[in-house]
Amino acid sequence: MKLKINYQYTYFIQPYVIKENRYNKYLLKLLKDPNCRLHIFQKDKELELYKYFLPKVRDYMFKTFEYNKNKIRKFEEYNEETKSNLLSEHSCTIFDYELKRDIHGKAESKNSIFFKINKIQIICFKTGICFLCIKTHIEDSSDFSDILNFNYKFRDIKQENDSLNNFDKIKIQTDQYTNIKDFLNFLEEITGANEDAKDLDISEERFFTFSYSCIDQENWNNFTNMDELKTDFIKYVNLLPSDNCENLNEDEMELISKWKYAKLGITKMSCMLFSSSSDINNYTVLPHNFENQYLYTYILNIYEKLCLKKISKELAQNSDYSKFINFNKKIWIQEITNEDLGSLLNQKLRQTLETESIFEQIKNKYDIMYKSLNIEKDKKVTIILSIVLVISLIFNIVNFVLLAKG
Repeated sequence: MKLKINYQYTYFIQPYVIKENRYNKYLLKLLKDPNCRLHIFQKDKELELYKYFLPKVRDYMFKTFEYNKNKIRKFEEYNEETKSNLLSEHSCTIFDYELKRDIHGKAESKNSIFFKINKIQIICFKTGICFLCIKTHIEDSSDFSDILNFNYKFRDIKQENDSLNNFDKIKIQTDQYTNIKDFLNFLEEITGANEDAKDLDISEERFFTFSYSCIDQENWNNFTNMDELKTDFIKYVNLLPSDNCENLNEDEMELISKWKYAKLGITKMSCMLFSSSSDINNYTVLPHNFENQYLYTYILNIYEKLCLKKISKELAQNSDYSKFINFNKKIWIQEITNEDLGSLLNQKLRQTLETESIFEQIKNKYDIMYKSLNIEKDKKVTIILSIVLVISLIFNIVNFVLLAKG
């Protein structure tokens, strides 16, 4: 069955690392970039996002929600250096990269996959772990097979061992980027050398993929045999091309299926929501929530994993557990939301990304160190008490002898 699309977008997410001692300068670089604009979150405009996250996590990721009109006006009066100093104290700072709105151009090949870049956001954490998030959507096609092929190709465009010829049917349609190579140069300008990426086992050649697809109700309704959709759904979640003929299995992914006409699949490199326009919510409310509340939930979970890897790497060089204690207190033990779906998604992401196992490894080392320190402390206390007792005993004996002579 050939599936038709009602609505679709895909975010491609590139994590990268800025050295902590250069983090302030990196924020300054973004502030000076005429295309970058600090995203100041406003409660009246982003109320659903504000209500979704609980206060402690909201304060951690979206500090600018606290900015009132007076604080915003005062902040804007500062020079860039002062702004970067202030922002470097925030746990997380988010920038919007402003694209030119004129989108034009058709390529000569009838088989090309055209797409728009709708939005680019840069998310920076104080630890130096950052994310470049690129929102795309397919142009001039309603075929679900084109989405499968586009996602499959685009997530690997950074692979160094590829000559880009495999991507000659992907055409960028913006005034700023005339081809894939121009776009790759832009990515490098934002992420820099990314020297520490390999230490945290970050793949520089492959994007994390976060995607929403709403297929036409003619393809998914009350009369649909779900087995007919299963293959396309699994290809979508696993970022496989439309002509893939492998044996596919839903058991290899985490699955959330709490809606009648929507299913969410998660792998280590993707989070994909597949829905039907049979439910009006699936092309009105849900796509908006998915690319806001749930996208930031996804980013936060990838961040947790990378942050723990960074802490583990640093602990191999010294035994300072202060960052781990701070991470545990500010993020790990905090509930992120009271919303049922958000809590379930957070739980599934931690399982799929295997973040909990990394946390337990560090915690076990911390527990052993803590017990060793306590044992050593108790040993020192015991020795001191023994010395005090011996001195006290000697003192009593001397007093007794002196009294006897007297």
